[in-house]
Amino acid sequence: MATKGKEVETAGRDATPANPRGIPQAPFVDKVEDYVTSRADVEPTLRRFQELIAKYQFMEQNLQRRVVGLKDKMPDIQKTLDTVRFLQMRKDEEDPIETTFELNETLHATAKIPPTDEVYIWLGANVMLSYPIEEAEQLLDSKLKAATQSLQNCEEDLDFLREQITTMEVAVARVYNWDVVQKRKEKEEEEKTKGKKSETASDG
Repeated sequence: MATKGKEVETAGRDATPANPRGIPQAPFVDKVEDYVTSRADVEPTLRRFQELIAKYQFMEQNLQRRVVGLKDKMPDIQKTLDTVRFLQMRKDEEDPIETTFELNETLHATAKIPPTDEVYIWLGANVMLSYPIEEAEQLLDSKLKAATQSLQNCEEDLDFLREQITTMEVAVARVYNWDVVQKRKEKEEEEKTKGKKSETASDG
């Protein structure tokens, strides 16, 4: 009898709707009987549901870390972009720009920057490249837009995942409650059967 629940799940899996980033939508358990047909189906069904919850929670944790990383990175991109735009405005002037720059978290130094038409940008993995100011501005602007979009997608995915986790938790509760009702019915049937047997024995 346990095969029916598996068939329903497999049949729905091929056409499982997903969000724009491909995260599958959790099955909404309206009728428990679509997933379990006997008490023998309860334990494997609950196990499948719990595994799905664990997968959603794993994705949620990864996305939360990504959101933290993006929120840390975006202010740096914005600050660098503002600096490049400022240099772009001043590149035709003759006077150097006086500024401070960070040597480490607690130490800064003063510098004079002559007018320039190129900047050096860290690309990561110990790689730095020289860019004309216009190209640097375009690069940083595109990076900031991409990071902003990525952050928006992550936050939407987190909301979606929380909804799926809630849906699955409700499904677990419904299957568990169905099992409790079935146990009660079986117990009542056993008591009725015992009562009939004792009546038959007393009549004999």
